[in-house]
Amino acid sequence: MTTQSEHGAEDPRSRVQINPPVFFGAAVLILAFVIWGAGFTENASTVFSAVQDWIISTFGWFYMFAVAIFVVFAIALALSSYGNVRLGPDDAEPEFTYMAWFAMLFSAGMGIGLMFYGVAEPIWHYTSPPTGEGGTTAAAREAMKISFFHWGVHAWAIYAVIALSLAYFGYRIGLPLTIRSGLYPIIGERIYGPIGHAVDIFAVLGTMFGVATSLGLGVMQVNSGLSYLFDVADSTTVQIVLIALITAMATASVVSGLDKGIKRISQLNLILALALVVFVLAAGPSLFLMRVLVQNVGTYLSDVVDKTFTLYAYEPNDWIAGWTLFYWAWWIAWSPFVGMFIARVSRGRTIREFVTGVLLVPVLFTFLWLTVFGNTAIDLEMGQAAGAISTAVNENISTALFKFLEYFPFSSAFSLIATILVVTFFVTSSDSGSLVIDIITSGGKDDPPVWQRVFWAVTEGLVAAVLLLTGGLSALQTASITAALPFVFIMLFITYGLLKGLRMESMRRMSLDMPAMPQIRGAQVPWQQRLRALMRHPSDGEVRQFLNTIATPALEDVAGEVREQGLRAGVAARDSDSVALTVYHGDEREFLYEVRLRPFTAPNFALSNLRQARASAAERYYRAEVHLLEGGQHYDIMGFTKEQVIADVLAQYEKHIHYLQLVRPSLAA
Repeated sequence: MTTQSEHGAEDPRSRVQINPPVFFGAAVLILAFVIWGAGFTENASTVFSAVQDWIISTFGWFYMFAVAIFVVFAIALALSSYGNVRLGPDDAEPEFTYMAWFAMLFSAGMGIGLMFYGVAEPIWHYTSPPTGEGGTTAAAREAMKISFFHWGVHAWAIYAVIALSLAYFGYRIGLPLTIRSGLYPIIGERIYGPIGHAVDIFAVLGTMFGVATSLGLGVMQVNSGLSYLFDVADSTTVQIVLIALITAMATASVVSGLDKGIKRISQLNLILALALVVFVLAAGPSLFLMRVLVQNVGTYLSDVVDKTFTLYAYEPNDWIAGWTLFYWAWWIAWSPFVGMFIARVSRGRTIREFVTGVLLVPVLFTFLWLTVFGNTAIDLEMGQAAGAISTAVNENISTALFKFLEYFPFSSAFSLIATILVVTFFVTSSDSGSLVIDIITSGGKDDPPVWQRVFWAVTEGLVAAVLLLTGGLSALQTASITAALPFVFIMLFITYGLLKGLRMESMRRMSLDMPAMPQIRGAQVPWQQRLRALMRHPSDGEVRQFLNTIATPALEDVAGEVREQGLRAGVAARDSDSVALTVYHGDEREFLYEVRLRPFTAPNFALSNLRQARASAAERYYRAEVHLLEGGQHYDIMGFTKEQVIADVLAQYEKHIHYLQLVRPSLAA
């Protein structure tokens, strides 16, 4: 397997870091859309309507079936033995705390959508259910079941599939952090050719239109909030101005980077969202909400399979196109963006930990949000509001939240908080989206130049503005459904590629667990030498001398012999603390044997034997540990002779060859 560095990785100090076919291909297509939408608004609106009708009538069943596959696949992975696989080397540790991780998951995943639909959707289904009579107790129960279904496990399973593929192939296998890498087990090195470029272009388009849809929804609601609070005109012109202003804020966040900008705003989002939920829960019918939350979760779990496959084929209507299929397409269009972002912040977690966190934590908070806002809104609609909230939803869906807050104390203050929250969700969606698109168009580089991220942040604002000009909410829905169509096929291939990659991982584990031949390992290291190694605590200088005088010559001898056998091999000192041998096998996975200096705190029994100078230097000693492509192997070869190092290399190489022999039949299949 060839890693990114062998395909011409650029100097990280370069001012331009792009993959030209993807960057310019996606940019030209998006620019053409912007020119068409802005210059021929009426024609674009007509085309949008026709395209949506055709996709829904032709591929609606396919969206439903594909999403069901993603849900089953994600849950099955977490429950299987593959759940123990770490998204990165075996010794990798998570970069972010659980709290920061959950905050970024929630903010990037669906923050604006919940603000926009948290009140409006339950009210809409309550008054106009897909089947049956509206405005009844039965309609209220059905409204919450439908809302839970649209915002539940299915959405996050879609994100999880893409995120798992990106994190696994990017952080564990060493491929570029782009969508194309998920197809490596299927098409091999061709991911670096036209097929891979096309996949990444579709991912950029899906991300662009998915994020633009959210930005359009968000700015409509910000406009409604400002209209409610300050009598600002509720118009497309104001919304375009708001897009420009908030895009500028997102650009500033983008310049700050992932750790400073996106992380901090995501945590602010979570704090404000919790404050809003706690306020409505405390001021509303608290005990009723707690009871109905439990019942809502129960009815969701009992009906989830039935709803997963419900297309209303026996009672055809337009409802499913505007709701379920729109949501599924929206989540799919968002999946490159959210998946990439989740992968970027999830390095070091196991697959089981990842799936559990992604499927459970945001979903539980989402269910709490929908219950607090949706059930309270329905309760008000049945009593005090007497139809006022449903009227607001029918007239302008973006005003529903603010009309809802009128029935609470301090309504103006909390409407202002809600407006600020929509803005901060807007900012995190835009800066996260631009970061992800930049990574894809730069060929998987983690930290491309800032100007590229600024370019994509501004482009997202332009696309959102054009969609609002060409039809408002209807155009936003059509853009998501259309962008999702080609990508759902790519997602199915990525799902198969991830499964195939994990099967190869299992075979690799089998080869690593194969015991080394006694005459190679153990017998050549006398027990006295092994005991001395256990009792000795070398300094960093001693280990570096071992790397220079023993390990490096041993690896060079092996590399020379490998080249004599007709394979490509090389030895490189990656830095002053390590030396690595790499043996390449064409399209198959390369073999890496690295000896790395690692510091450790000396045990108590050894401190009395250390010199005072060393004891004061954090009381450390050093080991020469072996690392493979899978990560650290947690054993020390310090003190080995040159012949013993070569014997250990051959033992690990034998396991690698055994792994390649196991994998070849599956690749041929």
